[in-house]
Amino acid sequence: MKADIHPVFYTDARVVCSCGNTWTTGSTKKEIRTDVCSNCHPFYTGEQRIVDTEGQVDRFYKKLHAHKQYLEDVEARELARTAPDRPIVEFEIGTRATEALAKAGIVNAGQVLDRLALGDDALLAVDGFGRKSLADLKKRMRQFGYTLPEVGVEITV
Repeated sequence: MKADIHPVFYTDARVVCSCGNTWTTGSTKKEIRTDVCSNCHPFYTGEQRIVDTEGQVDRFYKKLHAHKQYLEDVEARELARTAPDRPIVEFEIGTRATEALAKAGIVNAGQVLDRLALGDDALLAVDGFGRKSLADLKKRMRQFGYTLPEVGVEITV
């Protein structure tokens, strides 16, 4: 055996936990520092706490918060996209049709939806607004995500 190759063994090595608990043991180091001991470990204490020395739990909660924020932003954008106070000009249905609706006092999507609830004839009664304009308006509103009311037509015999 070679001489002087073994490290120094301390029989009175001091172990210090982050909770404040200390004890002595044998080790090749004079002082040992630890994060968790039998006095504070959740398995021994029965306490529900998270032991996270690497920040993984914080990283998870940060990702969870970012995902919730993203979902809220998507929902807010969708609500803004189908808002009833959206101007008709944004539907780009043509200058003539837009001006005809404006003369009749219909300037936003909510007013168009109210008229459509009464039937297509309510919008067709507007002077200068015809079937093609109505079809274009309905098509653009559906593209923007609006749900158009379906009015049943009574059949008379």
